[in-house]
Amino acid sequence: MTKINTHQLSAPEKLLWKLGITAPNEIDLEAIAYHLGAIVRYRTLDGGDARIVGDGSRAIITINASTPKPRQRFSIGHEVAHWCCDRGRGGFLCSKEDTSPQNCAAKSIEANANAFASMILLPDYLFKPRTAKQPITLDTASKLAQGFQASLTATAIKLVRASTSPAIVICHSQTKCEWFITNSAFPHEFWPQDELHQDTDAFELIFGSGNGMTRAKNTSGALWFNRRDANQFQMLSQSTKLPDGTVLSTISL
Repeated sequence: MTKINTHQLSAPEKLLWKLGITAPNEIDLEAIAYHLGAIVRYRTLDGGDARIVGDGSRAIITINASTPKPRQRFSIGHEVAHWCCDRGRGGFLCSKEDTSPQNCAAKSIEANANAFASMILLPDYLFKPRTAKQPITLDTASKLAQGFQASLTATAIKLVRASTSPAIVICHSQTKCEWFITNSAFPHEFWPQDELHQDTDAFELIFGSGNGMTRAKNTSGALWFNRRDANQFQMLSQSTKLPDGTVLSTISL
């Protein structure tokens, strides 16, 4: 493992480093929560994916038992963030939208908790060395997601944000672009088309009966973006259908 400058670590990373975590499979969210005075339990929750109730130095985090394991892990990280950063503000019942990794950029208590959760599940000091020289594709994100036991969506977002090459992750429904996230290197002049172009593999996924992940391939930028000269740019794109029926795509210049 490369040498770590602990002064540059974020608060979640400092917590992991203090606990001696040096590999993705060592990120035990339940143990981390317990170390902080919070017990994690799994129950059926109506109207939310996670809940935390605390008193003094102790708390109980309740996670929706019916959600997938990667989702549960992100929810634990989200509630740990509330316990670390928002103690004294009462309990939190967090909906699926509250604990969605694409909401990290907004300026709110829930968005801050998502950013904290992303960093504790996918800490830079473990994540970035594993992305060196790797293409910004869903194939890459999928392999990383398995290693970190994180969701594909959260990992794809992290992969795009961590890259120094221009990249974007986009989620489409049948009717519109639901959300997108770019990194700092991505040209702001490129604005995603609101509806999927019929010549994209993503279009076939969302309107066809197929599932799974498409092959990463070079496509014209005009298939994805409204910029007038977008057809002059070749972009590496890859898409997959998510359990909720939307399609997630990574695109890099």
